Amino acid sequence: MKTPADYRDELKIFNSLTGKKETFTPLVPGHVGMYVCGPTVYSNVHLGNVRTFVSFDVVYRYLKHLGYNVRYVRNITDAGHLEDNSDEDKISKKARLEKIEPMEIVQKYTVDFHRILDKINNLPPSIEPTATGHIIEQIEAAKEILNKGLAYEVNGSVYFDVVKYNKEVDHYGKLSGRKIEELIARTRELEGQDEKRNPQDFALWKKAKPQHIMRWPSPWGEGFPGWHLECTVMSTKYLGEQFDIHGGGMDLKFPHHECEIAQGKALGGKDPVRYWMHANMLTMNGKKMSKSTGNTILPAELFSGNNDKLSKAYSPATARFFFLMAQYRNVLDLSEQALQAAEKGLARLREAIKKIDKLPVSQTSGIDIIQWRDSLYESMNDDFNTPVTIARLFDGVKMINQIESGQASIGEADKNLLKETFETFAFEILGLHREDESCSSQKNLEHVVRLLIDLRNDARKNKNWALADQIRDELKNLGIILKDGKDGTEFEITS
Repeated sequence: MKTPADYRDELKIFNSLTGKKETFTPLVPGHVGMYVCGPTVYSNVHLGNVRTFVSFDVVYRYLKHLGYNVRYVRNITDAGHLEDNSDEDKISKKARLEKIEPMEIVQKYTVDFHRILDKINNLPPSIEPTATGHIIEQIEAAKEILNKGLAYEVNGSVYFDVVKYNKEVDHYGKLSGRKIEELIARTRELEGQDEKRNPQDFALWKKAKPQHIMRWPSPWGEGFPGWHLECTVMSTKYLGEQFDIHGGGMDLKFPHHECEIAQGKALGGKDPVRYWMHANMLTMNGKKMSKSTGNTILPAELFSGNNDKLSKAYSPATARFFFLMAQYRNVLDLSEQALQAAEKGLARLREAIKKIDKLPVSQTSGIDIIQWRDSLYESMNDDFNTPVTIARLFDGVKMINQIESGQASIGEADKNLLKETFETFAFEILGLHREDESCSSQKNLEHVVRLLIDLRNDARKNKNWALADQIRDELKNLGIILKDGKDGTEFEITS
């Protein structure tokens, strides 16, 4: 029987740079360097972002399962992310509006980000660097690009010269399929209206205006780094000038990732990333999620049910299962019907796994568990195809039901392999919760109620009717009804 490492050579990844699936071969045998663009922490993390982070959590989990030594780097953008068509940093703007320090904004929303990902059962990355923790490195990178003649300084700001890079180094736009001529034609009317030589040039360093709160000293005066530069600096610092996988949302392909390629090649002389991976968007009820239209929901609102979009709360476990029901490269639509299907499907899967230990064992097996196990690796090796993997797990559920009903038989060794395979793919690789937080909370509540019933019984034996009645009445006020019968006291939770 194959070991997980035996499946490594079969892994294929869709490379956004080439537009096709390619067999994955890491730069260093047995080791994988992976970088994923993290959040800009100026607001609560969006549900669409959470889907992206779940997708790459599964990539991380599967690579580790295959036996790779994975260094997973995911940054925190806490400076330098400019508002569209503005010189204002998103975090500085939020701090100014709320009249608090920018680092208070950063701390508040970084904590929220970690809390949500923890709830949805994501593993932490190997390294989580911040933009503000790497200001010196970003200044040095900007100086080096300037020295190579691929950037220029104007009034304390430094811009990457896209046109010169395109002529002398490589095609700017090769990741997103854009041509420099089309970019110039589209923006020609803006030429001369700012300090850039060309509108498509992007900032490596921006001079801070008097009202700008976040600022650092540099050779060009006080300012702050450009958004694109932080990812180039942090990815290459921790993974090397060239590394294996770079992931992020589809919306980052242009201009963010395009700029990263240009910066990386300007600095190191070669393409920084070998496999580019992009997760697609999350829509809601068939429409793009948007704050301005109100067609949006935050993760905490989904988990609590405190929203006007859905009829009830859905657990983080259900949300994770829902995300994995679509392949990461496909658009996924959030709806009540889809969440209900995910909730039912996850419950069915968990119930089946619990049945395995009680399955009857025969001398021989009538089911080919190894072939089924191979099919699970086959789907994951097909560009991390989670919906097909889930479908094949449900093929395993059918096998469990057939064995339970006597329609099929299984030997002891195959039964152990069946359980091990379910545990591996459902919980270790897909990262599904073994049970919902609500289930654990329910068990805790039931335990406390049982203790109170025992206290009440002792009170009744001691003829302390006042205490017995008080326990009964207080529980009733909390929506817990006690029912005394000949076999003891039972209870019903009504709210």
